[in-house]
Amino acid sequence: MKKLSVVIGVALATLASVAHAEYPERAVKMVIPYGAGGATDISARTIAEPLGNAVGKPLVMANVTGAGGATGSVSVQNAKADGYTMLFARVGSHSVNPAMKATLPYTLDDFRFVTVYEINPVACAVTPASGIKSMDDLIAKVKEGGVSYSSSGVGSLLHLAGAMVLKEFGIDNPLEAAVHIPQKGGGAAATAVLNGTATFLCTNSSAVAGFVANEQLVPLMVTTPEPVVGFDAPTANDLGKPALNQLVGWTGIAGPDGLPDDVAAKWGEWMAVATEDAKFNETMTSRGSVIQLMNPVDANEFIQTQYETFRQLVDDLGMRIEG
Repeated sequence: MKKLSVVIGVALATLASVAHAEYPERAVKMVIPYGAGGATDISARTIAEPLGNAVGKPLVMANVTGAGGATGSVSVQNAKADGYTMLFARVGSHSVNPAMKATLPYTLDDFRFVTVYEINPVACAVTPASGIKSMDDLIAKVKEGGVSYSSSGVGSLLHLAGAMVLKEFGIDNPLEAAVHIPQKGGGAAATAVLNGTATFLCTNSSAVAGFVANEQLVPLMVTTPEPVVGFDAPTANDLGKPALNQLVGWTGIAGPDGLPDDVAAKWGEWMAVATEDAKFNETMTSRGSVIQLMNPVDANEFIQTQYETFRQLVDDLGMRIEG
């Protein structure tokens, strides 16, 4: 009887230990909703080592691609809200897509953001051969006609960015004033400008930093309030267009709606450590990124404001994609 009591006691102690086990007990799956080599993938894999060290458990990086980031996002939306499946959310998947696409299978309310940690300013750029040296020059050319801009596809951030920039600079109907030339990805969009297929593009600074450094592209403007390292160009605020500060790329981390408070708090602690890593900062800054760690409240407010700005633009210009 005494032996039985000991066995029962050990079992109960084991159950209590399991019930109060501290998160995380095992590896965490980190879904990247875009393909290898893109801005989201690079950001995620660059922070993976310092973040994994902070978490203390393996991070299993998984590219779950398709539908402009929607496929990977849905896989996290439908996951158990226990912190073991998290998402590297992106401006395309969680600001542009909700604003542009009427049939998106999720809303912002389906996720709990634990942080936004990286801002990618948008830079508008042309080739030296274009003869365009400023935003004033570009707008004058648009008014003359025959100007085009490239993007990474219909409904992408680049598509929206070209229209938003022209509208802010006084072009009443940018969808008719400049021809949109969609490409298959951001790299192809930059190539279209380089080879003269398109006049200009407005894209994440990280996508054109190398071309700017090699003097293959000339930056006309960056959309942040402060200058961007490596870009000798005025800011949107310098040009009197502070509304364009909302036009930025970003990377954040989210779990399904219902993620527990204590789990969300842990991610805040881990990201505070990971984003201080010198190698991570050096790598991302060299690509034109701005490391800016936001707490959950600030992150959600930032994303919501950006979404509302984009949605208003989409409604004003009739850009909403119904299919």
